[in-house]
Parts: sequence; C-alpha cells; structure tokens
Amino acid sequence: MTQTSDSIAALRASFDSGKTRPEKWRRQQLYQLMTMIEENESAIDEALHADLGKSGFESRMTETGTVLSEIEHTLSKLKSWMKPKKVSTPLSNQPGHSRIVHEPLGVVLIMAPWNYPFNLTLTPLIGAIAAGNCAAIKPSEVSIHTSALLARLIPQYMDQETFAVFEGGPEISTELLEQRFDHIFFTGSEGIGRIVMTAAAKHLTPVTLELGGKSPCIIAADADLALAAKRVAWGKFLNAGQTCIAPDYVMIDETVADAFVGHMREAIRKFFGANPKTSPDYPRLINERHFDRVSTLMEGGTVAIGGETDPGTRYIAPTLLTGVAPEADVMREEIFGPVLPVMTYATLDDAISFITSRPKPLALYVFAKSSGIQDEVIARTSSGGACINDVVMHLAVPELPFGGVGASGMGAYHGRASFDTFSHARAVLTKSEHLDVPLRYPPYSDIKLRWLKRLQ
Repeated sequence: MTQTSDSIAALRASFDSGKTRPEKWRRQQLYQLMTMIEENESAIDEALHADLGKSGFESRMTETGTVLSEIEHTLSKLKSWMKPKKVSTPLSNQPGHSRIVHEPLGVVLIMAPWNYPFNLTLTPLIGAIAAGNCAAIKPSEVSIHTSALLARLIPQYMDQETFAVFEGGPEISTELLEQRFDHIFFTGSEGIGRIVMTAAAKHLTPVTLELGGKSPCIIAADADLALAAKRVAWGKFLNAGQTCIAPDYVMIDETVADAFVGHMREAIRKFFGANPKTSPDYPRLINERHFDRVSTLMEGGTVAIGGETDPGTRYIAPTLLTGVAPEADVMREEIFGPVLPVMTYATLDDAISFITSRPKPLALYVFAKSSGIQDEVIARTSSGGACINDVVMHLAVPELPFGGVGASGMGAYHGRASFDTFSHARAVLTKSEHLDVPLRYPPYSDIKLRWLKRLQ
C-alpha cells in the first residue's frame, strides 16, 4: 500500500460510514468552502497574480466570485435537487409507485488545470459536495502558488475525513489514476484526457472530460462591428488568452474584415493602453514552455496588431493575425494564448463548411443582427456551448450545463448539471403487498395473453 492508496482507502471508509449523505453535512461543507474564500481572498489573489499575473478584479470576476456564485446557487437549490422525483407507474405495476432517488457516487477524483486554477478546482468540488461524495483533489502543479494555497486551506476549512488534496506532478497523477474511483472529473488538454480515460477504463470508472479545441467566432456583415470587436477582445485576451472557451479564431465576412480589425485595434487600446505590457489588467503566460509555444504559433500569419513579446516576463501582446493559411499550426492547434487569427469568408456556407469540417469545438460564437443567420449557424453546427452576439458569458448562467461534445469533451457541470454528474439516478419501484395480480405468473393461457396485450 502506498500513501496515496492509504489516503483513498480512508476516504472510502468515510464515505461508507454514511457521514456525507445528510443534507445538513452537505450544506455545512458548502458554507465552509464559502468561508474559506471570504476569509482568504487576498491570499488567493496573490497566488493567482504570482502564477498568471491576474489583477484582483479579474481574479474576483473569473475565479473567487464565480465560485461564490456557484455555491450560493447550489445552496438555494440543494433541497429540491435532493428530493426524490415521483414518476408515473404503468397499470401493469399497480398498485405501486415509482420514484427516482439521487444517491452519491462515492469517492470521486477531481483533476484541475492551471489556467483557472482556483475556479476549476473548486467548481467541480461544489457539485461533488452537493451530491454527497468524498473527493480526492489534484490541483495543477503548473500553477504552483495556487496549488500550494489550496493544499493548505482545504484541510483547514473542510472535513479532513472526506476531502484530501494531492500536490505534485505527473507521478502523483499516475498514482491517483491507478486507484479505483467512482467518478473522475478531469479538466485539461485532449492528450491528457485520453490518458485519464484509458486509466479509468481499467476500473470501468465513468469520466467527465472538460477539454477544449478551437472555438470559432463567426462575424456576419450585418453585425455591430464595434460591439463585436469589444466583446471578442475581452473574451480573447482575458487571462492572456489562456481560456478553454476563448474565441480561437474569427471567421468574418470579407466585406467587413478590415473594419473589424480597426475596431479591434481601438478596443485593445481602450482596454490596455498604448502599451499593454504596462497595463495592470493584462496577465502573463503561465510559464516559459507555453510562452515559447504560443510565440511560435504567431509565425503562421501576418501580424496585423500586436506581435511584441518579452521572454523575461512571459509577455505576449494582444495579437491579431491575418493572411493565415488553414493548414498552419495556428489553425490546427488550440492556441491558448493572446493570439487571434482572423480569416474571411465569401458566403455563410463557406464559414459553416470550414467549421464543420474540423473537430467539434467547446464553444461557438456568432455575431449577427439577422435572426436567420443566428439560427442557421446554430442549426448547422455543433459545439459544447454557444453564444449569440457575445463570447464566454454562457459560462456564467448556472442553469446552462457546461461541457464539450466530441473531441472537446464529454459530460457537463454547473448548477443542476454538477449535482447530476456526481449522482446516480437510482430507479425505485415500491409495490403493495395487499394485491398480487396473478396475470404474470405461469401457467400462461390464451386468456392471460389477451389481457397482457390490453395492458401493454
């Protein structure tokens, strides 16, 4: 037995004791998580700034504030989610009644990424707690300061018998994936997602994979170009482009492409000033390896805006590329950085055909005044989620499930979807002992068959 396996065994013993099942315990842990954030927000902000250069405002908007909102929504809905759901019972099972009971899965593993290291560690945990599970939590070792802070705070505030944090690199992840869990929730790259799914298959463990892909943004000729540019620039350069649902490339009607680039230039200037490097609101790339990778991707087109880099501070300016070839690496790899290729189309059919010829993305965006264009894009494409006349913000609607499709992931979370992900919907039929219809019992006869046909 290793230390990792001992820890998982202890979590399983805690779950088997039944302590996580009562609503009171679930609420208590959610309130403790809320208290942890409220009492340590300054320390959280400092860790996020050390890892990614995030401002306090961005940390509140995309990390701590988002988690607090998810907790509040979950607390307001938890009783109704936990309540057994009555369903109709056919005549063949009368007298009796049927219901669906949501029961916790058991011990779950949450493997978090580095780009939103606080939010994407704790938001899945909220669902696991709400559903009544124990959880092993693996923060990303890449975001070292946030990982260390979570490893310190979670045991301090949360039930140590039911939650365990595992710090470390790939060797710890490998050890964890060798254990048997009742569910694995992974957020990260497609490549690591394949490794996680392969390991889970050995134990027949279900998985939720929140991956990524190249999320397209279609801009029609009738769109409000100034508004589209402002919203695309915000969503793309948020967290220096290190966002799984950031617009990864723009497909714009060729008649308005030049005007859009002009509006983008103005939006970037208004957001970050003449030199974004000096802006306190513009983050940095997570490490040198990612800086080098994104810098190389910029070679795939002509720099129309930005292009400046500084290896010493891992700074890459907000950058637009034009003249990008479809086969360029920047159009094949998920960029995950502040570089936005802008491609043009002659007809909407061309844009849709280009998008549907590629793997299904995690998000898709369309800017258009025409409801016909909006509806056509949504009807003829597939993506994990979508926004019309905005980007990224569908993430902030708790009643919308967030997840991928195809290569961009499987399963969903946020709000009720999180509770469902970490629950088993158990079918329960209760029959009366006072009446036992003899129809189903042998010996069978033609009369019984006629009655059976009437009842079915």
